[in-house]
Amino acid sequence: MGKGSGLGFRGFLLLSLIVVVVLAATGVWNPFPGMWDWVNRRQPISQPDVVWQQRIGGTPRSVTIAGETVVVEQRTRVEARSLAAGTQLWERKADWTAVAGAGADAVVVVGRLLVKGYEVLDPTTGVTRRRDDDAVAVWTYRNLLLDARCVEATDCTLSAWEPRGTSPLWTAFLPGVSSGLLADNPNLLNTRRLTAARIHDEVAGPETVAPLLGFPVDGRVHVVDTATGRVLQNVEPGRDERLTVVGGRLLHIAARSQDGSCYFAISGRDPASGQETWQRAGLNLRTADSAGCVQREDPYGARNVLVGVSPDGREAVLDGYDGRLLLVTENSERVLAVDDRYAVVRTADRGAVSTRELGSGRARWNRPTGEKAGAALTPYAAIVADEKPNRLVALDPRTGRELATLRTSANALAVGPAGMVIGEGREIGYVRFGATAGDAPRDGDPPRDGIGPAPGPASGGDRQPQDRCGPKNELCQAPDYGK
Repeated sequence: MGKGSGLGFRGFLLLSLIVVVVLAATGVWNPFPGMWDWVNRRQPISQPDVVWQQRIGGTPRSVTIAGETVVVEQRTRVEARSLAAGTQLWERKADWTAVAGAGADAVVVVGRLLVKGYEVLDPTTGVTRRRDDDAVAVWTYRNLLLDARCVEATDCTLSAWEPRGTSPLWTAFLPGVSSGLLADNPNLLNTRRLTAARIHDEVAGPETVAPLLGFPVDGRVHVVDTATGRVLQNVEPGRDERLTVVGGRLLHIAARSQDGSCYFAISGRDPASGQETWQRAGLNLRTADSAGCVQREDPYGARNVLVGVSPDGREAVLDGYDGRLLLVTENSERVLAVDDRYAVVRTADRGAVSTRELGSGRARWNRPTGEKAGAALTPYAAIVADEKPNRLVALDPRTGRELATLRTSANALAVGPAGMVIGEGREIGYVRFGATAGDAPRDGDPPRDGIGPAPGPASGGDRQPQDRCGPKNELCQAPDYGK
């Protein structure tokens, strides 16, 4: 027989492919959908498995739990999914997205780059509740939405709205907010958060608005009372100063270079009178680089506290309101996360993390971890991200009780009162905190024992969540500026 007789192996494969294509085209038999499902099969992103897992259109820029929905911001669009099942509720184009409010009062704020205005959407339906065509900047909080509109570069109006409000609570004049269109949550003069690998910077969702906000305008700082809209201060920093607004005080942070070192001094000023209420020297708030002690960064911290380094190299947590040292760590310990109640500290041997109560310094709990573990504090859970092996653990911030323990390389994206959203690439999933679907608390419900912030003292003998009122109860009392 000749060399070319017979179909040969390649001919057989070609004939088989032709037969399969013909059968698929005529509807007799189509193997391609099943083959694609096999290739595209999703692997669980954690063990134990999540309540639900969904693949979204692109890598998320931010994820927020808003009431009974999960709001997912992507590069050019935003979508909302059911918190219970993960099914998509709506989707629309948007260049930036932010969430204001909490629980049943939550809203989604969206806008386009280089275009003035924004829309306020219902998180469940995506329906527009309010539209603005003039604002150049928006700031979103758990209990407030601020926007700024400018007739001219030096003629701007700042307005405050309830998240679902239809008319402003107050308006204030500002001689500018900055140049250009600023979109959502432009930087104000406050603290910057401590960050951790595999834990998203905005994992806790929107925070309660501070009693005072510092707006930088043309080299000066305008201090605005968020309860009334009064502009209490208009201050220009000194040559060696950086100004920041923390804990209801305007802080003057001075750094001078001498003998090859930076020397720091901090002064807390009354917001109305400008009088000094406290001062502290020697604490390095990490606002300056090594080149001439020029301060280019805000201090680390959260809410009403700041994190710095004492002259002996130990880390310290400072109360921005009265200047008290709330915590000073031992040598080689490092503060990983902080809020108004606790600090999560990595121990000196790098083999554990410990939560310390601010003020007393008492250790609430300790947990063995790897030396590269990171942590974050939210109102509902402390999150610890560990490596080798990869773990994500949610803990009661007060007791250390495990709310969820996952073997996963995914990131912690958002935390709510009943669970958290984790994600890896385009896959996201929801993890419930030790509760069944029938008894899980809803976002905005009062925190249950072990799930939520520890209560703090309030005036009149009542006990209210400290997360709502602040450590001085300043958010639950009428402001007193010496009137």
